[in-house]
Amino acid sequence: MKFMRVGAPGAEKPVLLSGGRHYDLSGITADIDGAFLADDGIARVRASQAGLPEIDVTGLRVGAPVARPGVVLCVGQNYAAHAAESGAPPPATPIVFYKAPNSVVGPYDEVLIPRGSTTTDWEVELAVVIGRRARYLESPARALDHVAGYLLSNDVSERDFQLHQSGGQWSKGKSCETFQPLGPWLVTPDEIADVQGLGLRSWVNGEVRQDSSTKDMIFDVAYLVWHLSQYTVLDPGDVVNTGTPQGVGLSGRFPYLAEGDVVEVEIDGLGRQRVTMGQA
Repeated sequence: MKFMRVGAPGAEKPVLLSGGRHYDLSGITADIDGAFLADDGIARVRASQAGLPEIDVTGLRVGAPVARPGVVLCVGQNYAAHAAESGAPPPATPIVFYKAPNSVVGPYDEVLIPRGSTTTDWEVELAVVIGRRARYLESPARALDHVAGYLLSNDVSERDFQLHQSGGQWSKGKSCETFQPLGPWLVTPDEIADVQGLGLRSWVNGEVRQDSSTKDMIFDVAYLVWHLSQYTVLDPGDVVNTGTPQGVGLSGRFPYLAEGDVVEVEIDGLGRQRVTMGQA
């Protein structure tokens, strides 16, 4: 199943996308959020699907598929080629940083370049949404049982904030307003045959920037969820970004983003985003 949220910011309506048709979930839940996922919301929707009313979403804004998460956890340099273009060796253990939850926006919303920024960058990523609390999981083999689904993410980054004004932490360059476009859908795991075999791509103004596969991850999804659960508690609705492949502006091969640029990102089965860069 694919879950969406449509409507103005702060007033999104929960929607199921199935068979190319859209169904209103307002009779089941007020929102697609941690409470919905923790209360077996996906199973309840599955059981009630035949009786759901259709909804016309034409012309409606598409919001992030999950309402403001409790936390957005991110994994850095999780593709060897991206680590190399960043000037670093492949990490021996996952590099973890946080993005501010209020940086989350929809897949077609405007993304704002921070004031004074000249090094705003794009990063297509597979994001994981937690469906069951993950705390000291026994092994990676149990980790995917705690995943509600997957999202397309663009981990927008300001490299000077991240690397030179950071004091050693990356979150300054990751948490600027609008820096976390998500969606268009939350896709349940049954629709993804192999989460470690998904193609992921990005474009800037129609020119290809990234073209890789999640099979090239250094640490796979199951390992990451297990690993993070040893250090923090992952709650339903939390989002985990799993890293980006090579082909970003930090590589020096491409110019950084400027006002008016159009950034598109895509992952097999998870949809496509298209955002235009504005100026804060």
